[in-house]
Amino acid sequence: MHEHDVIVVGAGGAGLRAAIAAQEAGADVAIVTKLHPVRSHTGAAEGGINAALRDGDDWTDHAYDTMKGSDYLGDAPAVETLCKDSPKETIQLEHWGMAFSREEDGRVSQRPFGGLSFPRTTYAGAETGHQLLHTMYEQVVKRGVTVYDEWHVMNLAVTDEERPSDRSCHGVVAYDIKTGSVEGFRANDGVILATGGLGQVFDHTTNAVANTGDGVAMAYRAGVPMEDMEFIQFHPTTLPSTGVLISEGVRGEGGILYNDEGERFMFEHGYANNDGELASRDVVSRAELTEVNEGRGIEDEYVHLDMRHLGEERILDRLENILHLAEDFEGADGLEEPMPVKPGQHYAMGGVETDENGETCIDGLYAAGECACVSVHGGNRLGGNALPELIVFGRRAGQHAAGDDLGEPQITTGKSDDYEPAEIDSPVPVGAVDPDEGTEPAAADGGAADGDAVLDTAVEAERERVEELLDSEGINHAEVRSEVQETMTANVNVFREEEGLKQALADIRDARERYQEVGVSDPSRTFNTDLIHTMETRNILDIAEALTVGALARNEFRGAHWRKENQHRDDENWLKHTLITWNDGEPELGYKPVILEGEDKTYEPKVRSY
Repeated sequence: MHEHDVIVVGAGGAGLRAAIAAQEAGADVAIVTKLHPVRSHTGAAEGGINAALRDGDDWTDHAYDTMKGSDYLGDAPAVETLCKDSPKETIQLEHWGMAFSREEDGRVSQRPFGGLSFPRTTYAGAETGHQLLHTMYEQVVKRGVTVYDEWHVMNLAVTDEERPSDRSCHGVVAYDIKTGSVEGFRANDGVILATGGLGQVFDHTTNAVANTGDGVAMAYRAGVPMEDMEFIQFHPTTLPSTGVLISEGVRGEGGILYNDEGERFMFEHGYANNDGELASRDVVSRAELTEVNEGRGIEDEYVHLDMRHLGEERILDRLENILHLAEDFEGADGLEEPMPVKPGQHYAMGGVETDENGETCIDGLYAAGECACVSVHGGNRLGGNALPELIVFGRRAGQHAAGDDLGEPQITTGKSDDYEPAEIDSPVPVGAVDPDEGTEPAAADGGAADGDAVLDTAVEAERERVEELLDSEGINHAEVRSEVQETMTANVNVFREEEGLKQALADIRDARERYQEVGVSDPSRTFNTDLIHTMETRNILDIAEALTVGALARNEFRGAHWRKENQHRDDENWLKHTLITWNDGEPELGYKPVILEGEDKTYEPKVRSY
């Protein structure tokens, strides 16, 4: 057994920032990660970090833009925390040596981004995430933080009290990819989940193969609600053949979208008469797909993104890696011709329910970054708001887990007094197929067991699970995973309707039943990717189902969630968050109200237009 004060699961931007903050607060910190830190998907972030740094800009304007972009489903305490803290966190990165792009006068550069009223997106070319990741990894190495590299965290060691809010987390169980051993990691003070996105739920995504939503699924099965899972961002500019991201920075620098008829459709077809290509991502994605569906798409699949008019010097200075991506994956020379783009799954606005200190309803369990929902992004994330979320809430989670007093949170977690129960309207059963599948929290002798005993019980359960998978013969997990990905892309995409959502739930149920018959053909103990992917597919099943349940329940059009049956935002009935709780294998649906009251103002919902 390995023992530390704070265990951070994941080594992307949020995990690295949490580890640095916990170490600075005096904790013995360890990072447990299935990827080497600089291979984390944060490195694929291209656009930038929103921060009110310039004269003429203010955090209050950033907060208003963020709340508007969220379609008024963001919680004001979280939004205001993000916008207040982002400038100092961005400056801290610069002091640590992050290579931001700069103006001739030496100031860091900022560019316009979609949905922003001021050009406040601070960037490092079109590889901001890469620079951020390496900068913070240097700080982790400098501080001597222990990194358990290539360990796949399988489960949390959580007590088994009936109410999740009475449970406590004492560590994690992880599989050493290099040796095949299953071991426990004891956390004396807290576990921070920073496992990133869940893009592998879909078959066309900007996310890496490793983005299987592990942290969200583990917290869900431990009893933490998943919040607003139906809100998935589809980025408007991904390469059709691969899903590789083409940065919003292209449009921020002046890139133009055209349809097959050569029309600048964002303006000419009235999708965003003021902001055009720099409307928020949900608006642009729907516009592109509408053009394709109405016969104005190119090859009935995509539209063109043109940046030739920016000139070679500007492109090479600010967007050089975009040229390489378009050439390598599509054979398009961005200096000479437009690039093909179409919407692709990009980001999850929902995730593990937390307060503004990163803490969940389970004592000692935290989450930060994309796997968490605090909620900063509400119904739609603005481009440039993901990276500040990593550093702002990663820091707060690390500090709080290490014992720093950050004050009483204003955001509630779990089934608090404002929780509203609801019924799940599904044509098929949801949740666990096998009764044993639903019993996730582990305790040796009931909830009162000490932390070591809880961890030992969890380790033994996971060792048995690995042995069963290695000894079993059956279908390959890839058959199950592809079934889920195909139905999610077909039915839970940009445009959603009741019939398709119910079909997705039926398909996911079928996939759940087939998952009971999976086998691992590779019997080896070292670098067994078949085994790892089989375990990840379980997480994909749980997440896909919860996401679809939330999408079916929310019968309104808000942010990235479009419903054919209800083509307007329904503030009277739906100004609330969805919460889905595992409850020992039987998912429960509930709601809690959005917090629109900020420190000095209330954010009144208004028509969201660009």
